[in-house]
Amino acid sequence: MRVEMAEPKKGRSGASKPRTRTRKRKGHGEPGSRGLLPAEVASGAEAAPASVRELTGQLERDGAKVLAPYRDPLGGHWVLLAVLPIERVEPTPFQRDLSDAHCERLRAVIDKVGRFLDPIIVVHERDQYWTPNGNHRLSALKRLGARSVTALVVPDPQLAYRILALNTEKAHNLRERALEVVRMFRDLAERAGSRKESEFALEFEDPSLVTIGMCYQKRPRFSGGAYHPLVRRVDAFLEQSLERALTVRERRADEVLALDDLVSAHVQALRERGLTSPYLRNFVIARVNPLRFRRGAKMDWDEAMEKTMAAARKFDPAKIRPQDLAGAGGPPEEAAS
Repeated sequence: MRVEMAEPKKGRSGASKPRTRTRKRKGHGEPGSRGLLPAEVASGAEAAPASVRELTGQLERDGAKVLAPYRDPLGGHWVLLAVLPIERVEPTPFQRDLSDAHCERLRAVIDKVGRFLDPIIVVHERDQYWTPNGNHRLSALKRLGARSVTALVVPDPQLAYRILALNTEKAHNLRERALEVVRMFRDLAERAGSRKESEFALEFEDPSLVTIGMCYQKRPRFSGGAYHPLVRRVDAFLEQSLERALTVRERRADEVLALDDLVSAHVQALRERGLTSPYLRNFVIARVNPLRFRRGAKMDWDEAMEKTMAAARKFDPAKIRPQDLAGAGGPPEEAAS
């Protein structure tokens, strides 16, 4: 962060008064200092690199119509504005499940307006056209019976694995984010070769999402929101190939689910004693969390899980009083749907 001090400003009495400091936020550029000018964006098809020209030919062979190649104004990367046969476009196989309610709202609005004004993002991958950002819009158009869809076709297929950063049409909850990440993880593990898990930090966003995602796959009604604060503090990206990391992640997910079994038994015992609260699971987990009162403390996965499991085995629901729950905070258990 850069802090600039302006020249002192004189008041009516002649005394100098310091001006308010101006702060430049981290990552913020000077106005007008980045990217291309409008005249530089539309460079024409003849200026496009060979990979873009090849993609243009592939699109046209597949029945699409390329309207224009251009470079995006910020990074200067090439993009194709095109209209594709709608049956050729599918969502990436690892992204979140479709929300029927959200899709129906989009369908109704698009139908009422009579216009589709928000192109989806598309990449060409494995002889398919995938959209990492636009599944709900695409599905809404298909429900309307549309024959074509307008798209921004990006020559870089790796963009398909950055859906968490790109998908802005509907806010993700933890379950959706975690399942998307673990589906990406499994897909990449089959073809990423020797690349380490840590090299995919941008795609996966947070290592805890991989572990929590596997928990959801193994136990669909898993209460991930209750465990995420603990898992996030002790999980880390692995310096192993994705194939090897997959085994470690499976083991970690099993350990979290074993903890969940113990916690669930304690929650049931508390309910049988007449203690009712939407925060019972969060309360038990907080009580057995070894990092609960250690702000900023670090602990590796194995040590943290060993201590958490030991505390969970010692937890005695019979000793919990109603007033102990009065101060229990945190969100209620995450909906399983």
